[in-house]
Amino acid sequence: MKRNTYLTLLPPDEARNLWFSKLNAHAHNLTEETVPLTRALHRVLSRPVAALRSSPAFHGAAMDGIAVNAEDTFAASARNPLRLAIGKAAHWINTGHPLPDGCNAVIMVENVNTETVGDVQWAVIEKATFPWQHVRKMGEDMVATEIILPPGVCIGPYDLGALAAGGVLEVPVFARPRVAIVPSGSEIVPLNQAREEDLRAGRVLPEFNSLIFSAMITEAGGDPVTLPVVPDEPEAIAAAVTAALGALNTVEAGTGPGIESGARSGVDAGAGAGAGTGADAITGAGADLVILNAGSSAGSHDYTAHVLESLGEVLVHGVSVMPGKPAVLAVVRGKPVIGVPGYPVSAGIAMEEFVLPLLALWQKRVATEREKATAIPCNPLPSRPGMEERLRVKLGRVDGTIVAVPLPRGAGTITSLSRADGIIRIPRDSEGCDAGEPVTVDLLRPQAALDNALLAIGSHDNTLDLLDSLLRKTHPRFRLTSAHVGSLGGLMALGRGQCHLAGSHLLDAASGVYNRKAIEENLEEPVVLLRLVDREQGILTAPGNPLGISGIEDLAREGLRFVNRQRGSGTRVLLDYRLACLAIAPTRITGYRDEEYTHMNVAAAVLSGRADAGLAVRSAANALGLPFVPVGVEEYDLVIPRRFYKTPAMQALLDVIRSADFKQAVTALGGYGTEKTGQIIWEYAGR
Repeated sequence: MKRNTYLTLLPPDEARNLWFSKLNAHAHNLTEETVPLTRALHRVLSRPVAALRSSPAFHGAAMDGIAVNAEDTFAASARNPLRLAIGKAAHWINTGHPLPDGCNAVIMVENVNTETVGDVQWAVIEKATFPWQHVRKMGEDMVATEIILPPGVCIGPYDLGALAAGGVLEVPVFARPRVAIVPSGSEIVPLNQAREEDLRAGRVLPEFNSLIFSAMITEAGGDPVTLPVVPDEPEAIAAAVTAALGALNTVEAGTGPGIESGARSGVDAGAGAGAGTGADAITGAGADLVILNAGSSAGSHDYTAHVLESLGEVLVHGVSVMPGKPAVLAVVRGKPVIGVPGYPVSAGIAMEEFVLPLLALWQKRVATEREKATAIPCNPLPSRPGMEERLRVKLGRVDGTIVAVPLPRGAGTITSLSRADGIIRIPRDSEGCDAGEPVTVDLLRPQAALDNALLAIGSHDNTLDLLDSLLRKTHPRFRLTSAHVGSLGGLMALGRGQCHLAGSHLLDAASGVYNRKAIEENLEEPVVLLRLVDREQGILTAPGNPLGISGIEDLAREGLRFVNRQRGSGTRVLLDYRLACLAIAPTRITGYRDEEYTHMNVAAAVLSGRADAGLAVRSAANALGLPFVPVGVEEYDLVIPRRFYKTPAMQALLDVIRSADFKQAVTALGGYGTEKTGQIIWEYAGR
């Protein structure tokens, strides 16, 4: 098979317009169907819908009181109260009831006194009313034949109420665009078939992109169906695409590349669980759109572009956006086919750039745009010119300013999206932006979530995630969002006013005291030093500790591969301190410059065999079942500016830190001490 090469990289907008133009997407008409209101939520109207009746259908009371003819009350005053006979000139009425004949106003019950003379009850009023006061006039909400909703509206709960009020019990909607998802890859297996031993050995990869695609398509008003996984064989890929485009009605149970709808069969739509059964197989003229994942890059086993070229016309192979570059846009049998990259972040961006706008266009509506805000990066955000970059960031509002902390940039790190609060778009003609330079961020969470979030920047510890979970459980209004840049990086962020608190465990080699000297050297404002945990640091080794590592001195062995924490982290400071005590030069340790940003990533590097040893906390070793050689117990503290200490969010966090639930959960992780948890260790007056 000939090796693929990228065509000229096009900006996303230009690539999308070229694809849409070739498809004549603006003129594409989805079929129409009629559905009852009970099944109309989130469906898109295909035609304008008019009221079949007026609402209200009569003149009705808007208040409890008496219904009167307004003209009869014009002479009423406090000096000359007016008396109207109830049952003749005045009528008791409740809210919502129709007005009696001859009445055109309602006087509220609290403005009415009553008198009884003989058998007659009189309403006594001291203030005139005017025509139609406190009355809901017929047609006040809508008038019969008036358009209630225009086409292209995605029907929401209030829309359902408006339609019902207008007597509309069923509505014309676009048939959901059918989108077929073709997962491909010889190493890919459905989620329910991924065995742990095969995953760890690197023999297989679990297929979950289709799960993401299905959710995105469903939210966009489409009907996703997922083919079984096909191997990296051009013939198999071509057969699956062909079946998806036009032969869905010929698929029989257990034969061929059947398509299965997870929503209809009860099988996970993202699992690629095999051919559909007779009842579940989709029938009809085929999919409106096909998504082929993966194989869209330019490697020797990436066949997407070649296969689509053999079946139709490839318009775009490669777009100038990172992640998402290896996208393929094609037209086969007059229908759109897109090849999206295998890495989940790249795939998600390709979906947002090309698939979701196409589905919106077909349904005659505007694609949903995220709310935007201005943020200040806490550190420089370099980028490569010539490619537009989508950078995922954590966000927090500090002193009225939204601060952005970048997350890992890897195209395969799906958690960089699930944990992100926003996305910064760095233009293709830019080399990035400087720390403190205002940037526009697309929000993935509402502004209120940022307002009630505490932003922690500094050293990583597994207890921070636990703390956030308990905070959300006990104080749902607040959350803790943390970014891991090392202890020193956290103190520097505090000094710049870019976070609410910082995790730190910086050891002063001269005094043997944690954090105080670093605080005095880096901070000017008053802070509180609060103990979170005492934690055990040590060396993580491969299962069984095959190299017999027993202490720091063994890290300098010839041939031993080490994985380190990043510069500025407290763990790195501890290692350097212990190496200095042993008179071991860092250059003697292979892998000293191989850095990871979290304890769990260190543990993963050792478990995977990338390294023979790494320095991390015991809880990380326990989590992945690795041997642990103790090195010492250190103090992990939270540095909290005095001005934030009394805020409601911080007090809620302190309640959780000092709770029995938190201490018990921390103890269960292993390797932690909680004797001083929640105690103020030291108060710094500032300088």
